[in-house]
Amino acid sequence: MIFTPEKCALPDQRMKPFIDPEELWNYINTTVSDRESVRAVIAKSLDKKRLTLHETAILINATDPELIEEIKEGARELKKRVYGNRIVLFAPLYVGNKCTNNCKYCGFRASNKQAVRKTLSDQELIGEVEALEDNGQKRLILVYGEHPEYSPEYIAHTVRTVYGVKKGPGEIRRVNINAAPLEIDGFRIVKEAGIGTYQIFQETYHPEAYKTYHLGGKKRDFEYRLTALDRAQEAGIDDVGIGALFGLYDWRYEVLGLVRHTNHLEACYHVGPHTISFPRIQNASKLDLGTDYTVTDEEFARLVAILRLAVPYTGMILTARENARLRHEVIQFGVSQIDGGTKLELGSYSASVNEEQDLNREQFQINDNRSLNEIVDELVGNDFLPSFCTACYRRGRTGEHFMEFSVPGFIKRFCSPNAMLTLAEYLEDYAPADTKKKGWEVIDKNLDELQQHEDSVNINELRIRLLRVKSGERDLYF
Repeated sequence: MIFTPEKCALPDQRMKPFIDPEELWNYINTTVSDRESVRAVIAKSLDKKRLTLHETAILINATDPELIEEIKEGARELKKRVYGNRIVLFAPLYVGNKCTNNCKYCGFRASNKQAVRKTLSDQELIGEVEALEDNGQKRLILVYGEHPEYSPEYIAHTVRTVYGVKKGPGEIRRVNINAAPLEIDGFRIVKEAGIGTYQIFQETYHPEAYKTYHLGGKKRDFEYRLTALDRAQEAGIDDVGIGALFGLYDWRYEVLGLVRHTNHLEACYHVGPHTISFPRIQNASKLDLGTDYTVTDEEFARLVAILRLAVPYTGMILTARENARLRHEVIQFGVSQIDGGTKLELGSYSASVNEEQDLNREQFQINDNRSLNEIVDELVGNDFLPSFCTACYRRGRTGEHFMEFSVPGFIKRFCSPNAMLTLAEYLEDYAPADTKKKGWEVIDKNLDELQQHEDSVNINELRIRLLRVKSGERDLYF
């Protein structure tokens, strides 16, 4: 039985299936999209109100080039109003790639005998974290295959190990997780280690398509994976991330699936996902899809803009799967987080490895292999404000409490000042002279702009804290 968001508010109706393919396709096939309706939906989103499935379908069905540009412009404006010009930076760190699942799109699938399997030892993990800290990283997402070795206890152990690594001025202040679904008790164990977001991507929200790609392992159970983040919420993890792997099924359907998932979490737990990810299929070792649902660059830019308008307060993650040119374009339409200096081969941050990817050692091909500083330099050169902020997580501003702050627009009051403080740390500790100069110019410009907002943080106090960072103090935040 499918439970709609309205029915899901009762505790005994949580952790139930909530995807009805017929319903989602009905929205796509019957919704009329015209100039007036598209503009009305954009206006609602710019008022910072989340869109319904019907309203999202109106944007999906807009095919007129002028309307598509209006959707992109609306997304650009909404990002400015909610997030300002901040871009949060992080790095993925693969801890182990053993996997019992057999997913046709993944280089680590169990049937791929050419994949080189590895699990980092504690000392290797420490070496990887030290190398990441040497580059200025403060936020990591730890990635694990689905395998009995990667138990909740093991994941918690690796999280504590990462937090314990301090090298020079470096430290990791937020560890997010991308791992297999767990039972409630397992999620509790991982939560106690002090994680940030727990990500689980459904890959595709279409049950029949899901079966064609997932040929073995626990991941073959569509509904168990679908309700995984319900179990995380029940365990007290109120900071969760959802995602779809675009290219497995029709992108229009997947967009509605992501919005439906958001509806479900909000109705059942009073808080939506902290982040939405939208990776596209990339080349992988022994890639074997068989069906072509390729998402073009133009379609990709559209779907990012539509998602931004559909869920105004949800963070959106764009990864190094995409090339630098496309990343530069799509960031404009509402992306709030990107990775930088990304390496996927286990042990490659600390080791000198061939710059050319070996897909037998990596999950998929990345297309933006620039260093963290190259990305920071480009961002500040385009008046973005790179951020390594972790303050909300450490101050308890997560889940429903985070929404209390973000929905009224208080995000600027905390996030922009904290972004400046973390950028200042990076500039002082890691950036070459040219990046440092451009970065401080961006900070000064943002200080001037913040001063014009009545509800912003005390500017004088922020200036004092920035001077304290210049003097050598670290980890100052609001």
